[in-house]
Amino acid sequence: MEPTRDSRVLVVGAGQAAGELAGALRAGGHEGHVTLVGSEPHFPYTRPPLSKAYLRGEVAIAELYLRPADFYRDHDITVHRGVAVEWVDLHGRRAGCDDGSVLDWDRIVFATGGRPRRVADPGLESAGNVHYVRTIEDVERLRRTTIAGSRFAVVGGGYVGLEVAAVLRRLDARVTVIEAADRLLARVTSPVVSEFFLRVHTQEGVDVRLSAQVELFQVEDGNVSTVVLGDGSRIPVDQVLIGIGMVPNDEVAARAGLDVDNGIVVDEFCRTGTAGVYAIGDVARHPDPLNGGLRRLESMPNAAAQARLVAEDILGRGRPYNDLPWFWSDQYDVKLQAAGSSAGYDTVAVRGDAMSGRRFSVFYLRDGVVRAVDAICSPADFAAGKALIASSAVVPLSDLQDPSVPLRRRRSFTSEAS
Repeated sequence: MEPTRDSRVLVVGAGQAAGELAGALRAGGHEGHVTLVGSEPHFPYTRPPLSKAYLRGEVAIAELYLRPADFYRDHDITVHRGVAVEWVDLHGRRAGCDDGSVLDWDRIVFATGGRPRRVADPGLESAGNVHYVRTIEDVERLRRTTIAGSRFAVVGGGYVGLEVAAVLRRLDARVTVIEAADRLLARVTSPVVSEFFLRVHTQEGVDVRLSAQVELFQVEDGNVSTVVLGDGSRIPVDQVLIGIGMVPNDEVAARAGLDVDNGIVVDEFCRTGTAGVYAIGDVARHPDPLNGGLRRLESMPNAAAQARLVAEDILGRGRPYNDLPWFWSDQYDVKLQAAGSSAGYDTVAVRGDAMSGRRFSVFYLRDGVVRAVDAICSPADFAAGKALIASSAVVPLSDLQDPSVPLRRRRSFTSEAS
C-alpha cells in the first residue's frame, strides 16, 4: 500500500508496543486517526518492572505508564480500554469488538502480546492461591497476599520465576523453585550462567529443585496446600506462582486468515502477507538475521524497536528490522544484561570470576565470531559485547577471557567480513 499521512491506523492491543507505535506515528507527522484497543483497563504501560520494582512496592502505577493520559487526548489518539477485538475482516477493513463496536481501518497493527502459559490442571483454575505474573492486576493480587513468612512454590526456573523468587525472598517469604530441566535458565543461557544463578539463589535461601516434575497440586478448601513431585517429595505451600513461559495472543489473527506459527508471521518490515497489515512485539514471528529462519522475541526493547519501525513504514520511510536483540534481568543485587543470540554457539569465553564472585561476563562464539554476551554486573562488557556482535568481530579467546584487555579497543580485532 502507498503511504498516506491521513490513513486510519487501528492498533489491536494497548501495551508497550502499541503505545510506542502511537507516539512514533504522531512524532513522525501522521495526521490520520490512530486508535488503540486493549483488553486491560489501563493506558499503555511497561511490563518489566512488574516482577521487580512494582512487586517490591517501589513504584506506583503512574510510573509504569509510558505517557500520561493527557498525551493521548492532546495528540488525538483514541484508546479503548477494557475492550477486546474479537474479529478482523481483512478485505472489508473492519474490526469488531466485544462491546459491539465496529471500527474501520486502512492499516491495522497487531500488538496483542501474549499471556502466561497455564498449567494443564483443571483444579488450579479455581484455586485461590495460584498466581501468574503478566499484568498490573496479577501483581496487585500477589502483593495482597501475606508474603512475609509465607511458603511460596515457584514453578519454573526461567527469568520471571527467578525474578519473582528474588523479590519474595527480600520480602521474607520462604521460597521453593521447581524447575523441570536439569539447570536454571536452561533454554536461554549457558551452564556457567545457570550455575551462577543457582549459587546466588541458594545463598539467598531459596530451595531450588532441579529435574523436578510436578506430579500433583493437592487442593484443600479451595487452595493448593501441597505440591507433590514425581520423586514423591511433598512441598507444603501457602502460595503458588506459575512461571513456565508465555503463549502469543495470535488467535484473532488466525481467525482472520493471517499466517500464524507460534505468533503472527511477518517479513523483515513486520508486514504480514496482507497489504496494510502488521504485527509487532511479543506476538510477531519475524526473520532472524543472525541465525536465519524465524524467531519471536519476548522483550521490551524488541517491542519498542518494532513499533518505531512500523511507524516509519506507515509513513513511507520503512527499513528492514535487523536490530540487535538485548535483554536484562534484575535478581537481588545482580543485573544480567544479555545481547545477541547464543543459539548454535560452539565456544564460550568467561571473563572474570564466575565461580565465587558476582561480576563476570560470558561471550558466545560460533566459528570464532562473537555472537552473544551475558554480562553479570558488567555494563562495560555489555556495551563492548554489543559492538563486537554488531560487527561480527573475531576476537582472540585470550583477550575475551582477560579482564585487563579493553574490549572497546576495536582496532585490535578483525571482523568476519575482513
